[in-house]
Amino acid sequence: MAKDQALPPVVRPRTPGPRQTGAVSARAEEHVAKKKFNPLQFFREVRAEARKISWPSRRETWITSVMVFIMVLLTSIFFFVVDAALGKIVQELLTGFPSLQSLLHMIGIGTGS
Repeated sequence: MAKDQALPPVVRPRTPGPRQTGAVSARAEEHVAKKKFNPLQFFREVRAEARKISWPSRRETWITSVMVFIMVLLTSIFFFVVDAALGKIVQELLTGFPSLQSLLHMIGIGTGS
């Protein structure tokens, strides 16, 4: 490390002081207990947050939907091919490779049976 580069300061976790170690004060507990749920205020806040959302345009939604459809199609084709290949391998293993035996017999390498 070069001499002109300063090391970052060491960050130590803050430990509570003598006054911070106690439990929550009774006044704070009373304040929490007195706070009531106001449905009207809740829906006002929800509406205000919904206004902040940056909604996608119709074009962006269409493009994203088409991209998802294409990826689903490609993925389904991939898994169909993999499933068919693995199914064929398992079938050959369970039946003793009859297609391989017939191929070898046709080219003259087969067993004498």
